[in-house]
Amino acid sequence: MALVPMRVLLDEAAKGGYGVGAFNVNNMEQIQAIMMAAQKTQSPVIVQASRGARKYSNDAYLRHLMLAAVELNPDIPIVMHLDHGNSVETCRSAIEQGFTSVMMDGSLLEDGKTPSDLEYNVKVTSEVVKMAHDRGVTVEGELGCLGGIEDGHGANLDPRAHLTNPDQAVEFVERTGVDALAVAIGTSHGAYKFTRKPDAEILAMDIIQEIHRRLPKCHLVMHGSSSVPKELIDKINQYGGDIKPTFGVPIEEIQLGIKNGVRKINVDTDNRLAITGAIRQVFVETPAEFDLRKYLDPARSAMAEVVAARMTAFGQAGHAKDVPMVSLDEMAERYRSGSV
Repeated sequence: MALVPMRVLLDEAAKGGYGVGAFNVNNMEQIQAIMMAAQKTQSPVIVQASRGARKYSNDAYLRHLMLAAVELNPDIPIVMHLDHGNSVETCRSAIEQGFTSVMMDGSLLEDGKTPSDLEYNVKVTSEVVKMAHDRGVTVEGELGCLGGIEDGHGANLDPRAHLTNPDQAVEFVERTGVDALAVAIGTSHGAYKFTRKPDAEILAMDIIQEIHRRLPKCHLVMHGSSSVPKELIDKINQYGGDIKPTFGVPIEEIQLGIKNGVRKINVDTDNRLAITGAIRQVFVETPAEFDLRKYLDPARSAMAEVVAARMTAFGQAGHAKDVPMVSLDEMAERYRSGSV
């Protein structure tokens, strides 16, 4: 296998009725942990880098780390994805660096903070779609803004006003031609997603179900979908941390989403929690330790364990060999011919 366009992987996942975890990466140990889990479960994998990760690690380091992962894991299909691109130029630079998939998050203006309107979103996303598809690169778009229903997002307004509108979703997908659509259903980035176990009042799974009913062939994406397990928080706090009680997205809700067209599930916080707990344990139990290998090795293993568990829960385990090897050039020809 090699780096493949994400569209190929998502199409195969749709055929098999499973989801694929997309795991954020900033350094070598995280990429190694993801690939350890992929090998253990024989899963196809999406490795994604945010703008912050690209700034922290530098594109050249990330690119060569990914090439090393491809070289060392020839039996695993790997997608290199840009997470939350904030502009056409950000997406262009990722494509030039060899990313096989990009996200144009036109739900926000270029500052990455201010909500945009539909016309702006359609304009910038369509521009990225044309540029990317000409080179065989997959495009994920976003409609609606991430943020919780219960946390006062959009104070003095309808608490669901920032969520994805199914009517607009149909229009957006038809006008832009995106390969995948990230939907806002009340999830958010980070550990502090919900103050209680989420139910229908604060996690709008009905939006996913309605969009899937209207767009049954569209690949949907759940962002902010770490489950924030209590045992990971407890371990951090046991070894001197101070993570307040919080709740993430339950695995069963993600699995409901997968049954309703969700093919890509973004996970980052769970991995950070696992890494942090493992490092804190080493520092507390062996305070004289200063060899970074002695704490990064267990941190890497802890993350790999979480990633493998998510791959199994999402249903992608065992499907690595099912994904066809399609080059970017071949994918570009499919876009030109209209066969996808």
